[in-house]
Amino acid sequence: MKILILGGTAEARALAGRFAETGKFDVTLSLAGRTAKPLPQPVPVRSGGFGGAEGLAHYLRDEKIDVLIDATHPYADAISANAARAAALTDVPLLALWRPVWEKVEGDQWIEVEGVSDAVAALGQAPHRVFLALGRNEITPFAAAPQHTYLVRSVDPVDPPLAVPHAIYLTARGPFSEAEDRALLERHRIDTIVAKNSGGDAAYGKIAAARTLHLPVIMLKRPALPDVESVETVDDVLAWLDHAGTSAASRGV
Repeated sequence: MKILILGGTAEARALAGRFAETGKFDVTLSLAGRTAKPLPQPVPVRSGGFGGAEGLAHYLRDEKIDVLIDATHPYADAISANAARAAALTDVPLLALWRPVWEKVEGDQWIEVEGVSDAVAALGQAPHRVFLALGRNEITPFAAAPQHTYLVRSVDPVDPPLAVPHAIYLTARGPFSEAEDRALLERHRIDTIVAKNSGGDAAYGKIAAARTLHLPVIMLKRPALPDVESVETVDDVLAWLDHAGTSAASRGV
């Protein structure tokens, strides 16, 4: 069975590792190519875009892919839409591996907004010390609010830097624990966090730390994702594939 994983997440890497351990599948992991030095992967990697849904459909046909797994970030909605369209064009089975959303619990001070521009507005006019827990390509709109001091942590350097007078840049690769993020927030005297509802455990440290420190979190809601079959864990993917293989065998495929 030839499988293409659309990745870039910890879950995609973990899934690829499980596939490599079984030795049952011919797996390729596709990365967008936005990180200068991506982590080593346990399966062959394809880097770069496909050219939209049609380009991905051509790839699925040319490479005779049997199953497409969308294990991209929950905010990579354009890629997920292309995956759904390409799967429909080619009749290749598609399964999405999407983390469940974080749910607000007692002590959380969330201000939920629709997008980045709404997050900029939610900061208000009074100066704040803001931890921008967003991708380095998503922070440009905050230049419209130069009165704030921004802390930006990213895997690769932010280039060009944000066009504001006060910004601090850290390059680091997660995951980060609650204790690490609490220390970071305290060290930089952060009073507000802007984050995406990424879900999962790897990025939750800052959310738990904000709760402990009684800090507000401006939380970007998830974008609308395609209406496709989806699961939440790597084990769920493996169970789905087992069922799919059994069903195919029973049909004589």
